[in-house]
Amino acid sequence: MHTETITPDGPAWQAQALCAQTGADFFFPEPGGSVREAKRICALCETRSACLEYALAHDERFGVWGGLSEKERQSLRPTAH
Repeated sequence: MHTETITPDGPAWQAQALCAQTGADFFFPEPGGSVREAKRICALCETRSACLEYALAHDERFGVWGGLSEKERQSLRPTAH
């Protein structure tokens, strides 16, 4: 069985992502809104790691990417000196 490696820069992961099938509302809630449902969907998604890598590489500041909120992703970014 051949399994395709999903890379963060390739467009394939975006088309395969569960968020592409559910709509952006869960992943970009209003300020103060819950991200619980987005994280639940991300936890089931096979492209989660590629999504997170993409968000970190492109400094995505809003929404849930790879199962993490902006605040959670911020803690993964290297600090500038």
